[in-house]
Amino acid sequence: MKIVIDTNVVISGTFFGGFPRKILEAVVNNKVDAYANTKIIKEYLDIVKEMIVDKGGKIDENILSPFIEKLNLVKPVSKIKISRDKDDDKFIECAIDSKALYVVSGDKDLLDIVEFQNISIITAKDFFNQYLK
Repeated sequence: MKIVIDTNVVISGTFFGGFPRKILEAVVNNKVDAYANTKIIKEYLDIVKEMIVDKGGKIDENILSPFIEKLNLVKPVSKIKISRDKDDDKFIECAIDSKALYVVSGDKDLLDIVEFQNISIITAKDFFNQYLK
């Protein structure tokens, strides 16, 4: 199953656990195929670096490496304007370009869209309970 994971799920899973961490573990363990483009990966890494600084530098800066290595990289082609937050459009664009079925997110701006071009926008908890439990 192809998914795109919003940055807030990556950060929550990396630093706090819960369902977001279970999604990341599913990607690392090849139970689900996650897709990203270079803009998304850069955002993941930039936010993780900010979090490491906030935590006093006590976290390995390569914490995302096992997850990043499992991502399927797609070339950005699609351009849409649907989210209230234009920075969120890149996740739906990536889902379109990779033919993913889901964007897994905790972002209200994305979750309020619910579905776009047959791509469902779903929480980590709902995705886990429906497809990985």
